[in-house]
Amino acid sequence: MNIADFKGVWVFAEQRDGELQKVALELVGKGREIANKLGTELVAILLGNKVDDLAKELLAFGADKVIYAEDEKLAHFTTDAYTKVICDLVNEKKPEVMLIGASFLGRDLGPRVAGRLSTGLTADCTGLDVEEGTNHLMMTRPAFGGNLMATIMCTENRPQMATVRPGVFDKLAKDEAKVDAAKIEKVAVTLGADDLRVKVLEVVKIAKEVADIGEAEILVSGGRGVGSKENFAILQELADVLGGTVAGSRAAVENGWIDHALQVGQTGKTVRPKLYIAVGISGAIQHLAGMQDSDYIIAINKDADASIMKVADLGLVGDFSKVVPEMVAQIKSYK
Repeated sequence: MNIADFKGVWVFAEQRDGELQKVALELVGKGREIANKLGTELVAILLGNKVDDLAKELLAFGADKVIYAEDEKLAHFTTDAYTKVICDLVNEKKPEVMLIGASFLGRDLGPRVAGRLSTGLTADCTGLDVEEGTNHLMMTRPAFGGNLMATIMCTENRPQMATVRPGVFDKLAKDEAKVDAAKIEKVAVTLGADDLRVKVLEVVKIAKEVADIGEAEILVSGGRGVGSKENFAILQELADVLGGTVAGSRAAVENGWIDHALQVGQTGKTVRPKLYIAVGISGAIQHLAGMQDSDYIIAINKDADASIMKVADLGLVGDFSKVVPEMVAQIKSYK
């Protein structure tokens, strides 16, 4: 393999039911930064059927070019179909970097693509940068239960691949002036019966009343100090009066007090709300990594020396069962 033959930063633009996923735009934003450092172009890879508007949206959010593979067999994700199309494109055009969101779909797709291309993959990254001098991609991810951060490089093979945790990076501002139909390259897809071991017969959506904490602007998050599932009702009241969402730490999930989809931290979700209220959370490094970039952090804890207090903009020392109801009462009277 001649590494010098590989140029360009590619971002897999995940879409479901004709809607771009938030992580796709986050990757375009970070990919723009990486591409600028490497002095190369940023290409968004879009697979689907009749999603031309999404190609234009990717350009508006910062992609230099969109490669759009359109086919009925790509309307719904299947590992076989998406892997073949992406690998065929990579083998033909030879990108230097390939970024995929670490969604449930991306966690399936990324390893399969890397395996078929015989290259390395760093999974669940929370940091990306370029090493000066070599231009190798530095991919950072938590290791050993989040007790240390490992920076990994793929120096011998291309493309350099990473799956990236949603919510870690910011998307760029939308600029419709960047939309140009000439920057959208539609490619022909060749998918035979032998390429597809799985066929989608029907898509059945199961409704689950669990909020997406990654989208919430206000989060009231509980930890071990909340004490019980029943006590989360106190947090829910505060969230309701603020128009926010309840979340929690790993301890709250392991104790069965909240759903795993509501977990904040390295083994949960990375969030960036405008307001994050941490209730009964000590502030372990694994949890801090998932919320420390919140705009404003309020910590409520009996322990004035808890680690969470060091990152909080406002620390309230006291029993949450007394502090939170008082906050609710004050907010209601203010309203």
